[in-house]
Amino acid sequence: MTANIHPTAEVSPEARIGDDTRIWHHAQVREGARIGRECILGKGVYIDKDVVIGDRCKIQNRASIFHGVTLGDGVFVGPHAVFTNDRYPRAVNIDGTLKTDDDWDAGETHVGAGASVGAGAVVLPGVTIGAWAMIAAGAVVTGDVRDHAVMKGNPARFAGWACTCGRPLVMSEARSWWCEACARDFRFD
Repeated sequence: MTANIHPTAEVSPEARIGDDTRIWHHAQVREGARIGRECILGKGVYIDKDVVIGDRCKIQNRASIFHGVTLGDGVFVGPHAVFTNDRYPRAVNIDGTLKTDDDWDAGETHVGAGASVGAGAVVLPGVTIGAWAMIAAGAVVTGDVRDHAVMKGNPARFAGWACTCGRPLVMSEARSWWCEACARDFRFD
């Protein structure tokens, strides 16, 4: 088994691509990136150097994932979402010289298994997004996100809980959280 890479995609020979991964039109995968098995990278996706992407992730058109990001298995990244990597970005140093890779203060960002990052969302560096969390379209994530949390707005704020199936959870009579779509129960501390 091998990956399916569109002829217009630019994939570094120093990147590792898992079996059955599909990389579409005009995507770029830089050196040192590790893409898991059975992933889909849509048109125009940018994967920076040394980014780690788990198995069965789906990264939609024009999403940008910069150095310092690790995605767990089964993560969804919506179109035009951006993972940034420097809280204090500047093009030049104090002396006016152009910054190089050695001058950046890249933060590390981790996204847990099964989490979803909506279209146009921006994730700042140095945060952890928990497993099965749901980041709404257009949200700006500035801090850590708990497992199954739904986050909306700019800055992103807690807006409820999400089921593993992606639907919102409701409070049950037993004071636990329940999914009307798949009948799973959850308890959160």
